[in-house]
Amino acid sequence: MSGAPVIEVDAIVTRFDAQTVHDGVSFSVPRGQIAALIGGSGSGKSVLLREIIGLHRPTSGRVRLLGTEVWSAPEEELAALRQRFGMLFQDGALFSSLTVAQNVATPLIEHARVPAHLLGPLVRLRIALAGLPVEAAIKMPSELSGGMRKRAAVARALALEPEVLFLDEPTSGLDPISARAFDRLLRFLCDDLGLTILVVTHDLDTLLGLVDRTIVLADGKVIADGPVKEVMRVDDPWLQSYFRVRTMLEGPEMNRGI
Repeated sequence: MSGAPVIEVDAIVTRFDAQTVHDGVSFSVPRGQIAALIGGSGSGKSVLLREIIGLHRPTSGRVRLLGTEVWSAPEEELAALRQRFGMLFQDGALFSSLTVAQNVATPLIEHARVPAHLLGPLVRLRIALAGLPVEAAIKMPSELSGGMRKRAAVARALALEPEVLFLDEPTSGLDPISARAFDRLLRFLCDDLGLTILVVTHDLDTLLGLVDRTIVLADGKVIADGPVKEVMRVDDPWLQSYFRVRTMLEGPEMNRGI
C-alpha cells in the first residue's frame, strides 16, 4: 500500500463576506487510510469537504485530489476525476422516485456506458458490497430504514469503483447498533477494497473505533492531526470538552489505554 498523498489541502482560505471560515487550512491524507475531520459548529467541515471535491471554490489555496489540481485543471481532467471518487452526503441524497437498484445504476448509465447485459450484475455486486440484502434492490428509499438508506447511498457511491470515498456525518440519525455496523462497512471498504476514506463526523465511537487519524478544525486552522489518542492529549479547551464526556463514561479503563 502506497503512502503517497491522495488528498492534499494546502493553505485553504474561505471567506463569506466578512466571515473567515478557513484561514490557512493544510493537511494531506495518504492512500489506504481512514481519516476523520472534526470540529465545532461553524468550523467549516462540510464546506471544506465540498471544496475538496470541487463543489465550492475556496477564496485562496489549492486542493490536489488523486494528482489533479481541483481548482485549476481543465474540465476534461475534472470530468475524469469525478469518476474516481464517491460522495455520501448527510441525507444520502438518493433519488426518491427510483428504486435502490435504479439509484445505483444511474452513475453506471450516465458515466460508464455499461452494456445492458452487464448492468444488472454490476448493480447487484455494488448492493452486496454495501451490505444490503438482495431484496433491497427493488425497494424505494422510503421503504428502507435509516441504516439501509445509508448503505444504499454507499452502494451508489461505489458504482464507478472509486479510489476515494467522502462521507459527511454518515452515522448521524442512526441507532448505535446500525452506526457501528456502518463503521465496520467502512473498515471493510478501506482494508479489503483499498479505498481511501475522509469522513466528517461528530460520532465519538467512530473516532475511537474506526479511524486511523483525526484532523481537528478550530479558529480557521488545523489545531491537531494524528491518531485519536494523541489528539485527545492536545491542550485545547474545545477538544478537552469534546472528549470529556466520553472519558467520564469509560472511566479509568479508557485512560489507561491513552
